[in-house]
Amino acid sequence: MRDGPLCVGFDPHPGTIPACFGGGESATELKRWGHCVLDALSGICTIIKPQVGLFEMRGPEGMEALAHLISRARDMGFIVIADAKRGDVGSTAEGYARAWLEPGAPFESDCLTVNPYMGRDTLAPYLERADRHGKGVAVLARTSNPGAADFQLMESRGRPLVARLVDALQEDAHRLAGERGWSSLMLVVGATAPHEAADIRTLSPATPFLVPGYGAQGGGARDAVAGFAIDASGRKSGGIVNSSRGITTTGEALAAPDWDRFRAAILAAARAAQDDLRQAAGYGPGEN
Repeated sequence: MRDGPLCVGFDPHPGTIPACFGGGESATELKRWGHCVLDALSGICTIIKPQVGLFEMRGPEGMEALAHLISRARDMGFIVIADAKRGDVGSTAEGYARAWLEPGAPFESDCLTVNPYMGRDTLAPYLERADRHGKGVAVLARTSNPGAADFQLMESRGRPLVARLVDALQEDAHRLAGERGWSSLMLVVGATAPHEAADIRTLSPATPFLVPGYGAQGGGARDAVAGFAIDASGRKSGGIVNSSRGITTTGEALAAPDWDRFRAAILAAARAAQDDLRQAAGYGPGEN
């Protein structure tokens, strides 16, 4: 069942950590919450995406809990995408890259989300580590937020800005292609823009998509996989679909009186989301 496009986001918004974990007010409580979610997901999906800002706002204890979550998840065999959306120039970008993608770093993850809109030079430190250490870099392209079109679809010499961005990344995408043809440079393409996702796939056939916007933001399963490629088996592949609030903050999860009930609620929500996405991607019943 772990074979499927589901990625689960860890977004500890205020008020979304159940009382049975003390509300997540301390690093210990956040760690216990994270452990319980990971345990529930271990047979369902292989990828998680902690939202860095929601740990960061909790101060040193939040960042301690994040470092612990990342380490434990990787030890359990999960792929960790740190959703930090970093984007800066020169030595600052180098510092971010070292913190998140350098082996042995405090927050070492498998992939990092980055914002490219300051220019290609801002991506260099991340792409260099992707090449040297086998890491991933997920570049914001067509995001799922309501205001995304303000700039991303703005006309630039007769084409949308996002199309020019994707074109500019193709050299790096091909350079970072692996044995199966997929690149370790990913594109963030929201489920709320399925038609544009299909257009971006045409421009960038070898880049996996990281798809936010499924579920709580309004994107359905078919929308979420609209930009996926068709593989030799006839299934849609080449992307992962994130669900955060639809997994960890369902009514059943928030109202859980104890860890076991919480774990069961997470398991049920994750299994339903994975089934939904597998069906949309063309998996047969029981097919791995």
